[in-house]
Amino acid sequence: MSERAAPFHCPYCGDEDLRPNETGHGAWECAACRRAFQLKFLGLLSTANGGTPHEHHD
Repeated sequence: MSERAAPFHCPYCGDEDLRPNETGHGAWECAACRRAFQLKFLGLLSTANGGTPHEHHD
């Protein structure tokens, strides 16, 4: 099983034609706009450090 998290859309043009880039881990390229980008997981937010819990308000 791969630990790689794949993006669903290009962050620049929104297209879905994404492929892993040879640059390295977390690097992707968009065939539509021909941009390359990299994703990096930074960690989980803590409510003590300014993060807010996800609550549903009616």
